[in-house]
Amino acid sequence: MTFKTKLAATVALLFAVAAPLPALALDDAQKKEIGEFIKEYLVENPEVLLDVQEALQKKQEAQQQAKAKSAITDHEKAIYNSPYDIALGNPKGDVTIVEFFDYNCGYCKRALSDMDDILKEDKNVRFVLKELPILGPDSLAAHKVSAAFRDLSPEKYGEFHRALLGGEGRATEESAIALAAGMGISEADIRKTMTEKPHDDAVREAYSLANDLGITGTPSYVLGNEMVFGAVGADDLRAKIANVRACGKASCS
Repeated sequence: MTFKTKLAATVALLFAVAAPLPALALDDAQKKEIGEFIKEYLVENPEVLLDVQEALQKKQEAQQQAKAKSAITDHEKAIYNSPYDIALGNPKGDVTIVEFFDYNCGYCKRALSDMDDILKEDKNVRFVLKELPILGPDSLAAHKVSAAFRDLSPEKYGEFHRALLGGEGRATEESAIALAAGMGISEADIRKTMTEKPHDDAVREAYSLANDLGITGTPSYVLGNEMVFGAVGADDLRAKIANVRACGKASCS
């Protein structure tokens, strides 16, 4: 009998005999023997641990998506049509992508071109920008300037967003105000709007949605009935857009 066969037989016997009994039904010698069999097998076949890790990861991802799908259904209006957000692309597009982002997120900066490529080639996509300032005080301050700019000049928000997210260096209140001034919105007007309309509710809503959706980092996307975590690239997003059009879901299988 090979060692692998012996291990399988031992494990099968364990479940057949010990399962209906209390754990104490196994004496110390039996526990030791089973433990030695398992240890020896894992030492000789360490790739099994990779299989276990992969299975665990898939199970956790499935659980995460199940939670997210429920939250997407429960918070559909706040996710897709919040009054705090602006959508780029086709306002009546047949597919909507919602991106949670932070102006100081390096991955979000890299993903900016993904959004632009998709909007350039697909004129039937609506792309919602949902600010999620989670990377410290500078991010929150830059967000507040961005929110004020959006109120004052919504038609230029896409340009402002691309410039601030795509710029070099850290986004701060100062850099965001300087950018706004360069686009014709004075610092005085920005600061007045920030005081009169601080948009604290927008931040609270974004944080609450992120918690319910299981978002722990940016960028994260809502597409169809599914969460897409991380900067997965334009090709992955294109595939999910095609799936939504084909079957109404981000994953058709």
